[in-house]
Amino acid sequence: MATAELIAETPVAAEVAELVARSRAAQAQIADYTQEQVDRLIRGMVYAVARPGMDEEIARETVEETQLGNYEGKFKKISVKTRATLYDIIDDKSVGIIEELPERNIVKIAKPIGVIGALSPSTNPEATPVIKAISAVKGRNSIIVCPHPRAKFINAKICGLMRDALVKMGAPADLVIAIEQPSVEKTNEVMKQCDRILATGGGAMVTAAYSSGTPALGVGVGNAVITVDETADLDDAAAKILLSKTLDNAASCSSDNSVILVDAIYDKMLAKLIEKGGFIIEGANKTKLQNAIWEDGEHINAKVVAQPAEFIANYAGFEIPEGTQFFIVPETGTGADYKFSGEKMTVTMTLYRAKDIDEAVKLTNAIQAYQGQGHSCGIYSNSDENIMKLANGTKTSRVMVNQPQSASNSGNLWNGMRQTFSLGCGSWGGNSTNNNITWRDLINETWVSKPLATPKTIPSDEALFGKDIIELIG
Repeated sequence: MATAELIAETPVAAEVAELVARSRAAQAQIADYTQEQVDRLIRGMVYAVARPGMDEEIARETVEETQLGNYEGKFKKISVKTRATLYDIIDDKSVGIIEELPERNIVKIAKPIGVIGALSPSTNPEATPVIKAISAVKGRNSIIVCPHPRAKFINAKICGLMRDALVKMGAPADLVIAIEQPSVEKTNEVMKQCDRILATGGGAMVTAAYSSGTPALGVGVGNAVITVDETADLDDAAAKILLSKTLDNAASCSSDNSVILVDAIYDKMLAKLIEKGGFIIEGANKTKLQNAIWEDGEHINAKVVAQPAEFIANYAGFEIPEGTQFFIVPETGTGADYKFSGEKMTVTMTLYRAKDIDEAVKLTNAIQAYQGQGHSCGIYSNSDENIMKLANGTKTSRVMVNQPQSASNSGNLWNGMRQTFSLGCGSWGGNSTNNNITWRDLINETWVSKPLATPKTIPSDEALFGKDIIELIG
């Protein structure tokens, strides 16, 4: 826990210290809340922003402020994703004894951490503050939300709605505090002074979170790779790839960045993707598109992120047919010399061809060795053998099977994944966790251990080590 002695004497540090003090005082007021009280709070927090009419208002104002994504995508996130997240955790026990292991005579008791410092990106600023806030409060914590400057007004509005709801339910408003005039310095100071960081955002900010000295839960680069094999339902795969690639104009880092088609279905599947609004980009247009996405050859150009295909084509300087929904860029190589093998944050899908599932696995690893290792990949297949080959052969935390990637790996009603916008990528992605981060990551646990009824006994050496080891080593 941060202490006053560690806080630098600067105006920003002092301002943040005051906010943290308010947040800590609010958290203390709910530290002994019952499960029923906690769950009532998070119900009210979600309804305050997702209620009919308000969800439409937030979706519209998010697009107006950020100029990213589209109304339909924002509406689904604030109206549906927040409800689904609440539904996913509302019956979880997060107060008192939350787990018992009778065979070990151990019980686990949940304890709040304190003040959570949360980063909210410009690409998902409508639902991220809500999902992180209810995860914090579910664990009887308070939260300070640091938005991207491009989304500061919508963040303040959303947090304000949750604050009003908390007061109506008899809880302190300061359980949720928004940084209303965000800056890198202010966000860094929040990360230094809070008790745990929930970092979702660009790579630089996630790195700063890990360097802050405060325990941090971060995420890695997305760059999802999707394989379609010879056993797949191609119509279903094409429809879901379209949905995933164009949802909120590819604002999500889980959008299909590369798609691998095996030889047996390559031509047929490519035709179906074109039917769905895909437009092949090659030759001079490929160079123009690359220059548009990477403004200096290295960093993604914010001007084209989460924009519709027509806007990007006009910006890049090439023409596209009416009805184009996304770009298809055929590629063969991977790595820094092949920029399209990386994350693009646009409605641009890189297309690869593989001989079979084994080659698709190798190609997935090569693509994600450049960017996206540990995050997620997917497959459209009706072969359990192929599905498990991909799962066993890749360095990934999630393999989504026959599902639209961007709408699925963070949890959805059609799967059992935990609902979140914070996806741990394990050591592969430089993260401390692989899981979909929720309230369970925002508590401390006290383990109570009682003596076993029958103590364990160490078996004989032959039973423990094996006769072969004894003879070999001895």
